[in-house]
Amino acid sequence: MKIRVYYEDVDTGGIVYHSKYINFCERARSEIFFTKEISPKSGEYHFVVKSLEAHYHKPAFLGDMLEVGTKLLEAKGAVVRLYHWIKKEELLCFEMTITLVCMRGLRPARPPQEFVQVLQSVQN
Repeated sequence: MKIRVYYEDVDTGGIVYHSKYINFCERARSEIFFTKEISPKSGEYHFVVKSLEAHYHKPAFLGDMLEVGTKLLEAKGAVVRLYHWIKKEELLCFEMTITLVCMRGLRPARPPQEFVQVLQSVQN
């Protein structure tokens, strides 16, 4: 998914705030579902973040066009692990591994099969 860096995303020096990279990944993950015409929240089912590990490599700046990629690492029980990366042209700016837990209401649950199929479809 392509994302342009806007003024709201940067500090006074025009450098992307560290937390915005995580927002960009979250937006891209939601977009994966939306492009398949499925909501990432379906009935009682939704994902919550259990943990993430982030690595910052190169800064991005106001006006840059970024590519956000996603790859499913694991879907086991209620747990889904994903790898996200953000590149500017071919330079890696950011990468993270995130562990999500699928919830049905307030309890962990296996994600609906359509959720897993959507996540399996993105191996970019």
